[in-house]
Amino acid sequence: MLRIKKITEITGKNVFTSDGDYFGQVDDVNLAENKIDGWKIKVGSGFLSMFGGAKGVIIPHQFVRAIGDVLIINKNSLPSRSEPGQLTEDLMEELH
Repeated sequence: MLRIKKITEITGKNVFTSDGDYFGQVDDVNLAENKIDGWKIKVGSGFLSMFGGAKGVIIPHQFVRAIGDVLIINKNSLPSRSEPGQLTEDLMEELH
């Protein structure tokens, strides 16, 4: 059975990659035309260097695999740890 959650129930939930790595916490949501467009994620310390020290990122909703007790995002939507700054290019390729 599909259970609809309020956005306020998701804020503060832990975010993990599809490989099981802790990514951060849901900080907020971006809405466009009454639909979820993306998730603002407060990045955990293990991924800070990947984003040039940025404390948060926006993950497009299409890269979210599951929402429940935690949020699971697609690991392939993130740059590899050896390629900092690659996130924007990877996302642009997948969006087109």
